[in-house]
Amino acid sequence: MGEHFQDERLTAVGLLYEAFAGLNSRFAAQFCAHGLSTVEFEVLTRLARSPGHQLRMTDLAAQTSLSTSGVTRVVDRMERDGLIGRRACPADRRSSYAVITQAGLSRLDEILPGHLELIEQWFTGQLEPAQLSAFLDALRTIRDAVHPCATAGSTASGHAPEHAVVEA
Repeated sequence: MGEHFQDERLTAVGLLYEAFAGLNSRFAAQFCAHGLSTVEFEVLTRLARSPGHQLRMTDLAAQTSLSTSGVTRVVDRMERDGLIGRRACPADRRSSYAVITQAGLSRLDEILPGHLELIEQWFTGQLEPAQLSAFLDALRTIRDAVHPCATAGSTASGHAPEHAVVEA
C-alpha cells in the first residue's frame, strides 16, 4: 500500500499544475488591471496570431477548450466591448468568424509589453535557451496528444477570407 504515492508520473503532473497555477495567477492580475479576463486575453491573442486576424467560431472553441456556447458568450461580451466582431462565412452559412477589431489590437498592444516581461521573469527567463527549446518541444508533443484541435484554423487553408481587421 502506498507504493504509488512516490510515482514520478504524479510528480510530473503535480509540477505542471503548480507551475501553471502560479503563472496563471500572476497573469490574471495583469489582465484584470487592463479590464480583461484570462479567457478574453486568450481569445484576443489567438485571433491576433491567426491568418487574417480571424478564426471560425468552432475553431476558436476548439483552441480555447471552451464549449461552442461558452465561446458564443465570450464573443458576445467582447463584441459589445468593441474588441472583436463577427463575419459570416461565405462558404458555409452555418459558420461565422470571430475577427479582432482595431480596438482589440490596441488593447493587446497595451498589455503585451508588460505581459512579455512577466513571461520572461517567471517562465522563459527561468530556463537556459536549450532547456526552453526542449521544454517547448515537449509541451507541443503533449498538447498535440491531449488536445489535437488546439491549432484548429490557425493555418491559412483557403477557408478563411483574407480580410483586414474589423473596424469598431
